[in-house]
Amino acid sequence: MKILVPVDGSDCSFRALAFAAEMATNFDATLHVVHITDSHDEATEETIRRARDVLDAHDVEDDPDVRTDVGLDFRPSNRIGEDIVSIVADEGYDHIVMGHHGAGAVERALLGSATETVMDAERVPVTVVP
Repeated sequence: MKILVPVDGSDCSFRALAFAAEMATNFDATLHVVHITDSHDEATEETIRRARDVLDAHDVEDDPDVRTDVGLDFRPSNRIGEDIVSIVADEGYDHIVMGHHGAGAVERALLGSATETVMDAERVPVTVVP
C-alpha cells in the first residue's frame, strides 16, 4: 500500500502524519509526505523539518516533497485539494491521510477545504485526523 500524507504546517497535519506513520509501520506500507505551497520560504523549511522529526520518531523513511503551485491565490485550499488529487492519480497512491482544521461554515465558504476537496473526488480512501 502507498500512503500519501499532505502537511501544511498545522498541528492537525502533524497528528495526521504521526497516525499515518503508525499505519505504514503496522501495514508494511510505504508513506510519502508532500507539502504544497505557493513559495518556498522559511515556513516551508520549518514544515519539512517538523515532518522529518515525526518520520524519524516513528522510524519511517521518506524524504518529504515540496510542490510549488503559483496558482494558489484564489480559494487556495480547494486548489491544494485538487493538486493532492492529481498527485494521487499520477503517482498511484492507495490511501490518503490528512488533518482537518474543523473550520466553520463561513471559513469553508470563503476559503474552501483541501480535505473536503480530496474527499469529494472519491479517488482513494481518505482517513481524516482532527
